[in-house]
Formats: sequence, C-alpha cells, structure tokens
Amino acid sequence: MPTDDTAAVLAYHQRSKHRLDRYAPGPETLDWDAQPDPFRRFAGAPLTRLPLPADDEKAGWRELFSPGAITPHAATLKSVGLLLELSFALSGWKALGPDRWAMRCNPSSGNLHPTEVYLLASGLAYLDDGLYHYAPKEHGLEQRALLSRPPGGANTPRLLVGFSSIHWREAWKYGERAFRYCQLDMGHAIGALRYAAAVLGWRMQEVALSHAEIAGLLGLDRTEDFANAEREEPEAVFELLLAPTIPTMPGTPAEPANWLSGAAWSGQANRLDRRPMYRWPVIDAVAQASRRSLRQAVAPLPALAPRRLLPDTRVAAATLIRSRRSAQRFDRRARLDAARFWPMLAALMPQTGEGLATIPWDAGSMANMKPAVHAVLFAHRIDGLEPGAYLLPRHASALPALQAALPHLNWRPAEGAPPEVPLHELVQNPALAGTLRTLSCHQAIAADAVFVVAMLAEFKAPLGQAPGRYRELLQEAGLMGQVLYLEAEAAGLRGTGIGCYFDDPVHELLGFTGKAPDTWQVLYHFSVGLPVADARITSFPPYDQEARP
Repeated sequence: MPTDDTAAVLAYHQRSKHRLDRYAPGPETLDWDAQPDPFRRFAGAPLTRLPLPADDEKAGWRELFSPGAITPHAATLKSVGLLLELSFALSGWKALGPDRWAMRCNPSSGNLHPTEVYLLASGLAYLDDGLYHYAPKEHGLEQRALLSRPPGGANTPRLLVGFSSIHWREAWKYGERAFRYCQLDMGHAIGALRYAAAVLGWRMQEVALSHAEIAGLLGLDRTEDFANAEREEPEAVFELLLAPTIPTMPGTPAEPANWLSGAAWSGQANRLDRRPMYRWPVIDAVAQASRRSLRQAVAPLPALAPRRLLPDTRVAAATLIRSRRSAQRFDRRARLDAARFWPMLAALMPQTGEGLATIPWDAGSMANMKPAVHAVLFAHRIDGLEPGAYLLPRHASALPALQAALPHLNWRPAEGAPPEVPLHELVQNPALAGTLRTLSCHQAIAADAVFVVAMLAEFKAPLGQAPGRYRELLQEAGLMGQVLYLEAEAAGLRGTGIGCYFDDPVHELLGFTGKAPDTWQVLYHFSVGLPVADARITSFPPYDQEARP
C-alpha cells in the first residue's frame, strides 16, 4: 500500500475489486459453525433493560415526511427504548432445523452486523448520566462510563449516538472487501437512526469530531478494556435534536470529547472469534488512511422539506421498519406498476430546493453536500418503462459531467417520469436481466428482480479533496440502500443489497472503458422485487425466549 493517504485509498479500492477471472482476496473456505459471535457484550458493565413500546406507536409511514405532523416525544427512557427498538434492535428470529439466527432492523451485508452502537445520555430520569453500549439481543444499555457531572453543568436532556465498526465480523467472510461493506453498513445505520428519530419527531446532526476524538468519547481507545477482544474502529457521532424549534444544533455547551474526563469506567469487551484463521492487514491500512484527523465545523442543518411523491400505504412506520427483511429470492414473473415505482425513485432525491432536504437526507455530512452518488437503474419488468438502462442524477449539476463521460448513450428523458424524478433513458435492452445476473457475481437475485440499481459515484475528485471522503461515498451509497429497503416494503415489495459485483465489467457495460480511470466508480448494487418465501424457515418474534439459541 502507498504511504500517501489518498493513494492508499485508491490502491485499496482497486485491489478489492472483484473481476470475472478472480474475486478479491478472501477466505478460501468458511466454517459456519465457527462464525464470530454476532453480539458484543461488556462483562461487568451494569445492564439497564429498555422498554419495547413500538407496538403502541401508530404514526404512519407517510407522516414521517410531512414536517410537523408528529409531535416530538419527550426524552425519557421509554423514548430511548423506542428509538433503539426501531433502529438497531432485533426484528425477529429465524429457524431452519437446528439452526437459529437473529435479524435486526438495520440491514447488514451477510447479516454479519459489524456496526456497534453507543449512547451518551444526560438529563434523563431513571438513567444515570453516562456512556452506554447498546446490547440488541437484550435490548438494553450496558453502562460503560458514569459521568461525574452533566455536560456543561446543565440538566437539559441530551442524547448522542456513536457508531463503531468491528472489521473482523465482515472480514471473516469477505476478506479484503470487508472495509467497503462496513462502510455501506454505516450508511444503513445512519438511515436506520434517522428514520427512528423521525418516528419520535426528532432530528439529528453529526458531531464531526476527528476519529481519535470519537475513539476517546466512546472508550474505544481504552486498550485495557479490549485486551483479549477485537478492536472497534471509530466511525461517527450524532446528536439527537429533541425540540422542533431548533433548526440547527446550538453551540455545544461542553466539548463532547472531554465529557468523560474523570468518568468511572466498567466492562470488558468479549472476544468474538477465539480462533481467527485469516488476517487482512490492508483493511487496517485503508481504515488508517481514511480517518478524519481534524474535526469539521458543524454546518447549519437544512430546513426539513415535505416529500411530495409518497407511496400509497397506510402502514404504521414502526410496523414497516420492523418488517423490513432482505429478500433471498424473487418471483421472476412479477411486474411493477409505475404508480408504485416513481415514489421509490423520488425517495432517493435528497434536495427539493436550496437549503431544503427531505428525510433521511437532512442528517450527517451529506446534509450539507451535493450528492456524489447517482443511481443507474436497470429496469427489467416495470409497466410503462421499456426494459433497459436509465440514469437518475441525484443533483442537476452532475448531469453535464455524466453526459460528457457517456456521450454514446441516448440521454432521453424517461417517458412518464414525474418532475420529482429526473430519470434519463440510456439504452433500451430487453435482454439485460441475464447480463445483470453475470455482473452481480452470477446471482439470480439480480436477474429476477423487477429492477436493479447500481450506485455510481463521482469518485476521484472527492477523494482528491480528502481521503476520508471514501467512507462518506460508501456511506452515501449505503444510505441509498436503506431508503430502497424501506420504500420497497412500503410498495409491497422487498429489496436486498448486493455488495458482490464485478466492478470494472460493470463500468465497461456502461461505457466507461478507457475513460479517466477512477473518475466514476460503482459502489453498490441493490435489487427490488416480489419476494418468494422459503416455507422451510420458521419465524419467531424478536424477543421470544424460546427462539433464542
């Protein structure tokens, strides 16, 4: 790996590509009986179990996108329980013969869940001021640190959510490509938190600390607490904005990185894999190269805009979120009518005007940046849309550059597309499904879908600004995936992320061959279709004691 950070990131991305003649370096065999523990716990940390109030939450999915429609919940232990129940809790158990496995509200590649969640809370009744690790299997908070005083000396409720990644959870199965998947999962996690906050009538804003400061704030730099366990990579911290009248995060009353000064710590991280067979040092290298060494200024949040094109569903948001699943198989005969199709694409458009954004695009670093990841749509069976390839530029300024890079394509406005969806036809091709199956690592889930989205990033220019943009691009693609997961459910369909695809052959299909290497790169595939259930699998409620292994 090169020593220059930007060069190191570019080299990693190139090295971790799948090719038609070989896959990216990874394990040659897998012992599923020796899979790493999917649940991190901290032995000796006091556990506070949380309420499970989602069954009583009746706000509709459509209401989330109408500013002011949901009265903000008070910051209580019950609302914290609801926030985490709708974002990172278990959503069910599955059983096939003697095997049992859990599913969660937040999606993850391979159901491996490398993302860990922390809560920094102060001013809440029945919860000591401190830092907590969320334990999804128990739906509880493990107290990692007890604050000696509230931040800034105030008792006003404050809630911050922090994220980390355990790379080994993904590398165990996917080898060197695992860093990509951890960042895609971070995008899923940001979306999961934003939608859950919306159910509570809250907003959220990134506290853009350096990665070293995040490690200190979440206790990830405490070597003694991870002596025999896999380390966690610091990712991001968000503050939840609990009052509707606050358009932006107020001046921080105390340095978040210093809140835990003098705190009393507890807990030892458990080891997830006692016999790791493989090592992928390139993952640590790209993680180091893409870290943010300095904090960023907190930009004002954009105003929350209503979404004009919505799915025709009356399902409660809490029900829809907990019903999300990753499809394993699609009905290859299914078709999708345009009335259900256009709202799904409209949900990918983050800005409705200058300084305006829709949920979930109003949070995080993406809230104040032009979208850099665009949607290449491969339509298989959509009524009113000819089979073929289409492109949805998620910001108008990207269209000229894309047209210049691919001048041989049609670039006709898609027939019937509403104003909210500036979709352009690239080429008609009724035989595209088989090609997409081959390019998506020969997976039928791409051929049998009603449509597939390849997420195409403006790549080299953002990385030239800062190597940390690599994480942000992957997270933006992951957030697009989270939007499609939930919008597919709202449309009566199901989605699944496809992280395995042949990178450069996809670029060649689009026509990028020989054009400015790394200028544009595909970062993620996502398919949507009508799911086919596996009758052999039995489902259980998420916190059913009998279902647990």
